[in-house]
Amino acid sequence: MAYKDYYDVLGVSRGASDADIKSAYRKLAKQYHPDKNAGDEKAAEKFKEIGEAYAVLSDPEKRKVFDQFGHTGQVPPGYQGGGFQGGDFGGFDGSQFSDFFQGLFGGAGRRGGAGFQGGAQVNLEDLLGGGLGGAGQSRRFVQNVEGELQVTLEEAFSGSDEVINVDGKRLSLRVPAGTRDGARLRLAGQGPGGGDVLLTIRVLEDARFDLDGDHLTTSVDVPAPVAALGGDVTVQTLSGKGNLSVPPGSSGGRRMRLRGQGWPKKDGTRGDLYVRLNVTVPATLSDEQKELYRRLRDLG
Repeated sequence: MAYKDYYDVLGVSRGASDADIKSAYRKLAKQYHPDKNAGDEKAAEKFKEIGEAYAVLSDPEKRKVFDQFGHTGQVPPGYQGGGFQGGDFGGFDGSQFSDFFQGLFGGAGRRGGAGFQGGAQVNLEDLLGGGLGGAGQSRRFVQNVEGELQVTLEEAFSGSDEVINVDGKRLSLRVPAGTRDGARLRLAGQGPGGGDVLLTIRVLEDARFDLDGDHLTTSVDVPAPVAALGGDVTVQTLSGKGNLSVPPGSSGGRRMRLRGQGWPKKDGTRGDLYVRLNVTVPATLSDEQKELYRRLRDLG
């Protein structure tokens, strides 16, 4: 029975907060969800492993048991520390999980709550953070269901087609181009009992771009000779590649603007893209290049 480090599976530290664990789970579940990886057995197995890790770390008592006994792979007989007695996995079907999980928590069957069945389904409350009941609670139908949907900055910019599961029902939706963080989408009549599904869009941070209002900021590497003498460099934008004319004598940190390459506005126009110049020199120099740089240094 191989040891499973549930913290490593979700990519969080052992001291991670509940919010950190939930955020990591949502991101990974979205990435490996079967609806986006049809026929990919590795993705399906990863999806199930992510669900298993979340079932443990999202529950305070099960997390405590894992922290205390995980290295042994088995809970001592009769253990009931902190009130944990096994058998309730917050709606997750424990019998579908690994032998390691069984050793710690047993193979008790499903008991109400949100549904996770062998990695094939994650309901809205699991993946999107809605409120259809939790650990130890019976399913209850509500008129409206609320949750969050995470999208990348590129998906929010260009728009994206998404598929979610609500109460075992697959729903398709379109995230409009230019959607901003905090925007609300309504799927009328698609919730349990004919209620609405209300989604709050959360736009994930992007390593390349910062969004501030209607404007984006990025950076571009500029070779030292181009910065000194002027020239054109290629800049990656959210809609493709753009050309930036660098004036002679530009120094690192200079901020330039590409008009109309920012975020879409309601009137159909776009904000601007601000580009920071990052002046670079080659990591390795030929003898001729070294000599030229020496001459430049001496001239300075």
